[in-house]
Amino acid sequence: MPTEKLQIPTPDGQADAFAAFPDDGERHPGVLMYADGFGIRPVLREMARELAGHGYYVLVPNLFYRHGPAPVVELPEYIGEEVRPAITAQLMPLIEAHTSERVLSDADAYLRFLTTRPEVDAGPVAVTGYCIGGLLAMRTAAAHPGQVAAVAGFHGPVGADGPDGLQRLLSTLTAQVHLGHAETDMTPEALGELDHALDAAGVDHTSEIYPGTVHGFTMSDTDAFSAFGLKRHWDRLLPLLDRTLANG
Repeated sequence: MPTEKLQIPTPDGQADAFAAFPDDGERHPGVLMYADGFGIRPVLREMARELAGHGYYVLVPNLFYRHGPAPVVELPEYIGEEVRPAITAQLMPLIEAHTSERVLSDADAYLRFLTTRPEVDAGPVAVTGYCIGGLLAMRTAAAHPGQVAAVAGFHGPVGADGPDGLQRLLSTLTAQVHLGHAETDMTPEALGELDHALDAAGVDHTSEIYPGTVHGFTMSDTDAFSAFGLKRHWDRLLPLLDRTLANG
């Protein structure tokens, strides 16, 4: 599955990115994929290629392009317990600087770029994200209700803005939603409250805790990885895209 390095024009400069897509000369539905806080690296390229193999054009931007090209922080091949705190300490200022205004400005640019690619169908698109990228995916979908048909977030802090912020987020959401939560991130009681908020907002959704998982379970280059969690992620994501986008 081919990948292509790209530069996405934004109001604040050029966001480096890559895309994975079928090499068949056809147009395919577009998917915007937001990385986790560790950013673009081999495991994200592998996941994008996997998704592209099911018939999608997958665009993965560098969230922290304002601070330099990816990888913005030097990463080891494997992110284990002994190095995670130091890496997280480097990344937190970048995450904190990524304000809601920046998120929405970038989302506009990313979707504009994605939907004008010659390899992408003219129909609706999907957005998916991991960790902080799950929250960005939800914000992107809420800001583009006529354009985003599906959104999925995995081990993402979708309730980070509190109950009022969550209510505002869901009030404009028209996409079908899947949220896959780590067992260590979400209690059954909190899941019930989130589901109630989704129901109250009339959001077509599935939302579940993946048993035995910890935060970051989709990422095979970290000590949080769960083979079960990654498989369930694909088992939920692929049918969602198949239902909402023109035949992937």
